[in-house]
Amino acid sequence: MEANIKETSLIHAVRLGDHELIAEQLKQESNLEAMDDMGRTALMIAVQQNDVDAVTQLLLAGSDPNNRDHTELTPFICAGANGFSTSLKLMAAAGADITSVNRFGGTALLPAAEKGYLQTVEMCLNVGVPVNHVNHLGWSALLEAVILGDGGKLYADIVQTLHDAGASAQLEDLDGKSAVFYADAQKQDRVLGILTDTLEDRQHPAIREAKELSCEGNYHAASEVLEHALETAGDNLDLLYNAGYNLSAQERYEEALERYRQALAVEPEALEFYFYIAGCYRLMNEKEAALSEFDKGAALSLENSFFLYHKSNYLRELGMHEEAIDVMATLVNRHPSRYDFWFHKANSLCSLGRHEDAIAAIDYAINLQPDNPLYQKHKEQSMILLERH
Repeated sequence: MEANIKETSLIHAVRLGDHELIAEQLKQESNLEAMDDMGRTALMIAVQQNDVDAVTQLLLAGSDPNNRDHTELTPFICAGANGFSTSLKLMAAAGADITSVNRFGGTALLPAAEKGYLQTVEMCLNVGVPVNHVNHLGWSALLEAVILGDGGKLYADIVQTLHDAGASAQLEDLDGKSAVFYADAQKQDRVLGILTDTLEDRQHPAIREAKELSCEGNYHAASEVLEHALETAGDNLDLLYNAGYNLSAQERYEEALERYRQALAVEPEALEFYFYIAGCYRLMNEKEAALSEFDKGAALSLENSFFLYHKSNYLRELGMHEEAIDVMATLVNRHPSRYDFWFHKANSLCSLGRHEDAIAAIDYAINLQPDNPLYQKHKEQSMILLERH
């Protein structure tokens, strides 16, 4: 019993973000890998809270970055999926398995590319996460960035980064379609130009200089270059995007938000900037503000499901599965042939214990992609849980 009290105390200290209390508990703690009722270790909770100091304390004490929670998620993959680049780098240095996969068969790189975390994509590649790994949906990081991206400035940079790292543009998913096919079908002209090596380099010289500096980790100097260029070039959307991104990479989120809002004032139809604003709020842990920005983008692009999908993703991260299901219901009504949408809906239903509904949703995915064993596995899990209840 005493050990359990100590274990609970460490996890409680991490939840509080009390670093002095964490240090005290670590002096007494014999089991760093004690878990809460969700299978999360103290390290996993620290990562989820983006508490870099706590992550550092726990890793120095010997916490394992490879332990899995009840959803088969490791702290390392969790950092990638949430855009927490510093924690990801720390865990890689502490012995994290960079090739480990989540329950969907994806490495840390895949969700980072899917969700638009450019800095984390770069970090994953820097620590050696394989660039062409394919998950159980048949998608690589490049395919995810194209299929689930909007082809805008941020996703074009992610595609360029993956392309430069050797990502295969011809690798086909389970439907026999490549990133080139999807980029063309979705009219992502800039992305298509990158994938086919036909994109003309029309970047402002300041952007090229800033990218070289940021690649060296010198984001402050990159920001200075971009801010100086904005003083002379006026309201240039590419400069404003890059200025905002560099500020965000330095955790100067309020300043980044100013640049993104400035871009929308210049070009109200540049809807991708709502996504960038939402991304800042996510990293600031301002949940309602982030959800509001997703809603603004969705309301202004009714024919495009990009904002709704990423809102549903964020809701699932927050554990707001009822709200996520409502969004996914809209998405599957719009796109009944998207097996991945049905799959995500099924997962949220399962998380709420609505196993009959989850089985019905996963059956749609199975009908659309009958050869994918992932769907059958999740259906069997829901059937087992249904019988238990």
